[in-house]
Amino acid sequence: MKLPDLANYDDARVLEYHGHADVVEAAVSHAKIRYLDVDLSHAEDKATLFAALAKGLDLPDYFGNNFDALADVLEDRDWLGKRGCAIRLAHAAHYRKTHPNDWRTLEDILSEASTFWRDRHVPFWVLVS
Repeated sequence: MKLPDLANYDDARVLEYHGHADVVEAAVSHAKIRYLDVDLSHAEDKATLFAALAKGLDLPDYFGNNFDALADVLEDRDWLGKRGCAIRLAHAAHYRKTHPNDWRTLEDILSEASTFWRDRHVPFWVLVS
């Protein structure tokens, strides 16, 4: 699957993408947006999920390690920066399968953040692999 133009905020969304990280990095560089890579290979429960998100998303120290806090920080311009971002959620299949309710909540929050930024003409992509 070919990646869309990541600079295009109108199309930004949560997207299944199983291509190589190098392709994502090149597309992000071309789009001149921030690239955040979250490794979910060790996410076994909410605590390890939030630890992986905090590390990969470079969340601020005050991040509250819960879904409400995640929703808040994803809509914070200070965290996002000026140009937008692309987030790659790597190795998501295991957590998605073993924690379907938490996964739906996470996907909803990411989708809402994408819509929030789209309304402000800022690209916010989430690539799930």
